[in-house]
Amino acid sequence: MVAKQLQPFPTSTLSSFTTRACCLQSALRALVSSSTTTTTSSPQSRTFSTSRPTLNWLLPKSGESSKSRKGRPHVATGGSTRGTTLVWGDYGLRLRDHDRRISASQLKIADATIRQRLRGLKYRLYHRVSANIGVYTSGNDQRMGKGKGSFDYWCVRMPVSRIVFELKGDVHEAVVRDAMRVAGNKLPGVYEFVKKGDPPMMGITKVADAHAEAMLRRPRLETSVPVADLEGTAGRVEAPSPP
Repeated sequence: MVAKQLQPFPTSTLSSFTTRACCLQSALRALVSSSTTTTTSSPQSRTFSTSRPTLNWLLPKSGESSKSRKGRPHVATGGSTRGTTLVWGDYGLRLRDHDRRISASQLKIADATIRQRLRGLKYRLYHRVSANIGVYTSGNDQRMGKGKGSFDYWCVRMPVSRIVFELKGDVHEAVVRDAMRVAGNKLPGVYEFVKKGDPPMMGITKVADAHAEAMLRRPRLETSVPVADLEGTAGRVEAPSPP
């Protein structure tokens, strides 16, 4: 039998194979891109999207550049009512307590509780907070002065009277109220059920009308505080007699 003559490989194919990792990755990318261009060349395929990518509300997008401190939850001063009313939904859950830090796992459990209670119904759930603060812990046997510790979980510093969840859909109010009640029991702190049109909050006080808002915005201390006559008072006080 006559052996078949082997055909030489083209130089372009031989040059694409090498032992370097970077060259292998570039060659694989070129093969994948060429295969995708052939399969997606039909006019019905869409190679881009105009919608904004959905971000994960239980952790930040790019992590932390430096370890965040424990900090304190924000307390709005000066008459601010930001984040205390509903924006998109008809019903919501609002925090009544203060100085609360909620972990991402607790928020996830509350979200799953609401979805389980409203299974099979048409609604849309909005999240008004995001866990973007890192919590770092060290072991129990670690001595002091060895650093801040390693990353443990993500959390959110909840300001007082802040909306946590909003819900909008074809759902009865009593059903939504029960779902929000159970979700509030899963979270640390005290919560209340709010509806569209409820008055905003300044701290822990509801702003029902313009008079109440003016009273809350007034300065707590007068501009000129009268000073007592300390010299005259000291002159009238008798000196203690020696024993």
